[in-house]
Amino acid sequence: MVSDATWPAIGWEERPWTPRVSSELVSVAVRRRHSGSYRAAVVPLIAELTPTLPGDVLAAADEASAEIARFDAELGVEVAPFASVLMRLESASSSMIENLTSGAKSIALAELGSAEKRNATEIVGNVAAMRAALDLSDRVDGTAIIAMHAALLGEVRPGMTGEWRNEQVWIGGTSFGPHNASFVPPHHEHVPSLMDDLVRFTQRVDLPLLAQAAIAHAQFETIHPFPDGNGRTGRALIHAMLRGHGLTRNVTVPVSAGLLADTTGYFDTLTAYRDGDPSRIVTKLAGAALAAITNGRQLVIELRATRASWNDKIKARSGATAWQLADLIMRQPVVDASAIAAELGVAPQNAQRAVAPLVDAGVLVEFTGFKRNRMWQATEILTALDDFAARAGRRVR
Repeated sequence: MVSDATWPAIGWEERPWTPRVSSELVSVAVRRRHSGSYRAAVVPLIAELTPTLPGDVLAAADEASAEIARFDAELGVEVAPFASVLMRLESASSSMIENLTSGAKSIALAELGSAEKRNATEIVGNVAAMRAALDLSDRVDGTAIIAMHAALLGEVRPGMTGEWRNEQVWIGGTSFGPHNASFVPPHHEHVPSLMDDLVRFTQRVDLPLLAQAAIAHAQFETIHPFPDGNGRTGRALIHAMLRGHGLTRNVTVPVSAGLLADTTGYFDTLTAYRDGDPSRIVTKLAGAALAAITNGRQLVIELRATRASWNDKIKARSGATAWQLADLIMRQPVVDASAIAAELGVAPQNAQRAVAPLVDAGVLVEFTGFKRNRMWQATEILTALDDFAARAGRRVR
């Protein structure tokens, strides 16, 4: 492998531009601003490169890696409910970086099939992408990355999934053209070869994993291989690498929640990467992981305390279905009869028998007011999840 003191910066190439909007629909000034050639990024290949990182950056990455492994091991003996809770929180936080905000209750409702709030529906798509990333972590390749993206957007934008992009995209500026964009990723003809190169980089086993994952993420965002959903898919790729290389085995460390504290700084590190400095994205990811673990540990403490408090409140015989439901709502804090029946293996008409002791104890609250199609929420769990989001800097609605 080649080791260079300076990581290669992107270059630029001139590309002709054909306006997408009829000249009759825009002003002369707009036509002038978006006519003629534009500059698209020329992204260096990295599969054979080894970054030379400062000692303090490597030390930060090593510390974060050790904490990730410790946190994963701490929850390994009691994966449920924390695996699903942390995955949902990571998905919600990753979505918030793209300005998709929703509270824990709306997300839970969307998981039950409600399409009332589009943001929550898209976040549920991100949960599916994260789950696909972990399921495919043993073979991170182009097909797996396309599958992650399809899981993310298949329900809301199916026409954008299933392949690499086949058109020029850009970040910032206007929809008329790339001329005033803040960043123009490489022309789509380069995407397949760049992604093949990136996959080879992700599969290497001779690099510090957290640094490798951070650089792979920055390279992915620079290539921008899809028309939309690149940020969320790129952050799912981080988790696929952590799982695939064995750093995590049980839970998803919500690193996006750590990135939320300074999204401007996060985007600045991607710009620095494109200028030839990979150390900043490594440092940012290491810091985000440590912050997320601190936040996650507090959440776990709160959830454990809440669940323990129910033991004295719920009046049901030992072995009753009510206790199974109490465990279920730790990871699925909004339920209806169908969800209870499916999860606990009881008939829908018998779900009320499991619900009644939890309602009597104040653990569950019915919130629809209906006589049919009723739904219940575990308010204490929803509050803990929204508190996690607030600590991470994510506004909730």
